[in-house]
Amino acid sequence: MLQYRSYGQYSGSTCNAWMPRTQDNKISIWSIGENGISSMDDEFEGDPQLVCEHKHNGDVLDLQFLDQDRIVTASSTGAVIIFRHHHNSQTLSVSQLWERAHHYPCDNAPCTGIVCNSPEIVTVGEDGRIILFRADQEGVLRTIENADSSTIHAVTFLRTTEILTVNSIGQLKIWDFRQQGNEPSQILSLTGDRVPLHCVDRHPNQQHIVATGGQDGMLCIWDVRQGNMPFSLMEAHSAEMWEVHFHPSNPDHLFSCSEDGSLLHWETSSNSDTPSFLQGGRNTSIVSRSALAPAGGNQSLISSWLTGDSSKGRLETTHMLPSQTLSVNSLDVLGQCLVCGTDGEAIYVNRRVPI
Repeated sequence: MLQYRSYGQYSGSTCNAWMPRTQDNKISIWSIGENGISSMDDEFEGDPQLVCEHKHNGDVLDLQFLDQDRIVTASSTGAVIIFRHHHNSQTLSVSQLWERAHHYPCDNAPCTGIVCNSPEIVTVGEDGRIILFRADQEGVLRTIENADSSTIHAVTFLRTTEILTVNSIGQLKIWDFRQQGNEPSQILSLTGDRVPLHCVDRHPNQQHIVATGGQDGMLCIWDVRQGNMPFSLMEAHSAEMWEVHFHPSNPDHLFSCSEDGSLLHWETSSNSDTPSFLQGGRNTSIVSRSALAPAGGNQSLISSWLTGDSSKGRLETTHMLPSQTLSVNSLDVLGQCLVCGTDGEAIYVNRRVPI
């Protein structure tokens, strides 16, 4: 692993990291190269190399790559910004800016989430708006006003014309841009207390399967074709879950991070060709196999699938970080490379994720 200061997310095959540096509000590109690879117990070696940076107005609340050259950021000022990386000169510039895209009548509203499907960009915010942009157009393609009466925390594409949002009262809402109205085509929710949901990710191969995490630290797997309740709930973290990601090419692996300082690697195994996320089963065992679990953390987490045969599914979890880590706020994964950022202004890079 490699540890270095500032926040960021993995940039893709180039193994650079894009980072909003919260103290001076800049977007930075760092190259981590091949140096600094060592075991967790070894001294960290090598320094990241700053490639280029650019001032960013407001806090960066989310960021995603639009393509190999452009990254989109969500600002606490309500702005949505596209930055372009010029590889020849190793500089960054603003190529598109939508100021106050999210706003209240008399003030800015933070833009809380972004999802990109180039050239389309969808953003959500504290103002309850959903906005659809195209990177090659200056104007807004579509705005769904009053999409939610509460804060929308995250958004993901289900299909080219469908998105799914999660909000602060524990609801998932599916929106079809082919429909002209401003009403969701489907609403799903947790039963009982309305626990805020902070993050969502779609299974890369099975588009009807999504994972969510929220204030109670529970990991929920949903099949949006099967009723309006989660397919399974798993005790994951002891505090808020901030991000969840299926592995993009091997979705039997899933990753989640939390306010409690943990980053979990979830791995399914089964006796059939069907991933156990899709099977279900009662009294399914979830076993932690890590010696690096945070102090006080459960070594064995028990939950049950909602339906199906208990003999088919098994889910194992691995703690990916040392104990006593501050809140892990973001993560990304590609191949065997995993990156996460913490409240300690530290980045952990693991190039040997067992996928």
